[in-house]
Amino acid sequence: QVQLVESGGGLVQPGGSLRLSCVASGRIDHLVSMGWYRPTLGKERELVASLTGGSIANYAESVKGRFTISRDPAKNAVYLEMKTLKPEDTAVYYCNARGISDYRAFDSWGQGTQVTVSS
Repeated sequence: QVQLVESGGGLVQPGGSLRLSCVASGRIDHLVSMGWYRPTLGKERELVASLTGGSIANYAESVKGRFTISRDPAKNAVYLEMKTLKPEDTAVYYCNARGISDYRAFDSWGQGTQVTVSS
């Protein structure tokens, strides 16, 4: 079973920065993608940013130019550097990982980390 643990959330003022981290543990034979999601109006979770194949990045329009996703393959970790944060970025951010574990496909989620942008 692949488990994800997120960290790095917190309270920050508008215009500030935060860095989220997510580490995957367990047997991972092949990692297809890792990414970050958050709830939004009308959706349980929307994509914030993801990395597929280790290098293909995809971002929500609302965070392009402000957020950067990166990975450390050696640690099975993914990071989200968030800059110029806005109050509308306030949400619980969930880490997601998809791939193959013990010859079976997995689609795992972390417990979430709260990000609050407020003065």
